[in-house]
Amino acid sequence: MNRILIVAMSLIVSVAAQAQKLITADRNTGHIAYGAGEQLTYVMRYGFIVGGKANFTVQDTIMDGVKANHVVCNGFTTGLPDMIFKVRDTYESYIDPNTQLPIKAVRNISEGRYRYYDEILYDRELDKVYTLKKGTEDVPAKILDVVSAFYHARNNTFDDNLEIGDTIRYVTYFAGQVYPLLIKYRGREAVSTRVGKVMCHKFSPITEVGRSFKTEDDMQVWISCDGNRIPIKIKFDLVVGSFVCELTQYSGIKYPLEKMS
Repeated sequence: MNRILIVAMSLIVSVAAQAQKLITADRNTGHIAYGAGEQLTYVMRYGFIVGGKANFTVQDTIMDGVKANHVVCNGFTTGLPDMIFKVRDTYESYIDPNTQLPIKAVRNISEGRYRYYDEILYDRELDKVYTLKKGTEDVPAKILDVVSAFYHARNNTFDDNLEIGDTIRYVTYFAGQVYPLLIKYRGREAVSTRVGKVMCHKFSPITEVGRSFKTEDDMQVWISCDGNRIPIKIKFDLVVGSFVCELTQYSGIKYPLEKMS
């Protein structure tokens, strides 16, 4: 469920991190890791129980007269969990491919009886956001939403120039607040999944201890080392147990997925 995939990113703490390098959203390598037509499908499981699915898609569109990448991340419960507590969550980001910054973001949540909907428009000249929930707010320059932050990282930071201990820092606007995201690089690791065995870069977003996580390293993300830089596997070691999100299908990716024999 992308509720866990994305909201977990909001639990990143804004503390100083010991790192060999601190990499920010100012980095632009010129690499393009994704494009229109990309579709990624994931399953979420708790032990052997599959409890949800998530789909990430990219399409070209026009937003306020500007060509944009429209990224949609939707997640939903399946099977028994769906009967107990139905989840239908959607996150959208309209990203300017030239600046790699969001023009607009949408958060549409349906979880049991809970409903939440908000739209965020980004004013780059005035460094403001305009939201349905909170109106106008001042924000830092080059601020991202959590979806565009991930796609920016695919282009510019999930690469072979990283060294173990490096930290990626993005500043995002999420749920009406400014959230710094800190993600540590842990090195390379081969991962076996339903789509095959893939060599990956391993990252640990620094999570906030005491809410859903027991330590600051209780979330691990494996990103393919090829040009696509797509998430192959995500693991959450939560207080209530471990969840695993795994890539099961993909299409429209920009480069062939490099698999190990």
